[in-house]
Amino acid sequence: MPTPFDLTRRGARPPTLAPGSGSSQPCPVALCRSAFYEALALGFRPPTRETVTRLASAEAVEALIDVAALLDRLRGSSLASLVRGLLAGADLEALTRSFHRLFGHTARGLVPPYETEYGEESVFQPMQEMSDLAAFYRAFGLAMAPSAHERPDHLSCQCEFLAILCRKEAYALERDDQRMLEGTKRAMRLFLRDHLGRWAPGFGKKVAREDPEGFFGTLGLLCAEFIARECREAGVPAGPELLRLRSAESPDLPMACGSSQELLQIRSPASHPGPVR
Repeated sequence: MPTPFDLTRRGARPPTLAPGSGSSQPCPVALCRSAFYEALALGFRPPTRETVTRLASAEAVEALIDVAALLDRLRGSSLASLVRGLLAGADLEALTRSFHRLFGHTARGLVPPYETEYGEESVFQPMQEMSDLAAFYRAFGLAMAPSAHERPDHLSCQCEFLAILCRKEAYALERDDQRMLEGTKRAMRLFLRDHLGRWAPGFGKKVAREDPEGFFGTLGLLCAEFIARECREAGVPAGPELLRLRSAESPDLPMACGSSQELLQIRSPASHPGPVR
């Protein structure tokens, strides 16, 4: 899956793993998890031909089934049986109509894909959450790209962030770098606990209810199942299946627009993750 990060800066490209490397079983598992996070990040962005090619084509679906099957064997999940439903997204025009019906052109569509659209009514809570997300991203040398016109609490941003951390975990395992491994896993655990794990399962279930036979309904079920399992593996509670929308009277946050082809960019390499909290 292509990343929506700007990797053109000197020293910014994430580390690559040598073919066949990583004798430790968790290394390929981390890469499978990264692939799943990337699939979710791509799937919940505005549809393009790339969405169809990389998620809804027969070849792409078979490849993702292989990834899901490995995770299912090790975790007892049921991802592989759901993936084939992504074939429903092969028609780009229909996919685009479904996307706009579900997620709209602003933050308040039928099913908002933004964390801060859910939860407590405190007028300060959304900005606190945004600041916390930015702190997580900065700890790993990441920042929102000015050209993205997107908010850091978008599901795709959060999934892409964890996709990169999974690759970092795999790299640490390959290099036997315990400091990097422990710091990366700690950051993932806290991010799931404080952000993605709290709302993504309920968001995914809501999407599935609103699009029961469609591509996004399948993607929603995959999101709910995968993130809930990630929370269980990390030892943190997953959020509820039913989410309460924040009042529309809450202070306005910047609305999303644009293609979201570049959600975040890397400002500087971070070979060892710093403190997150």
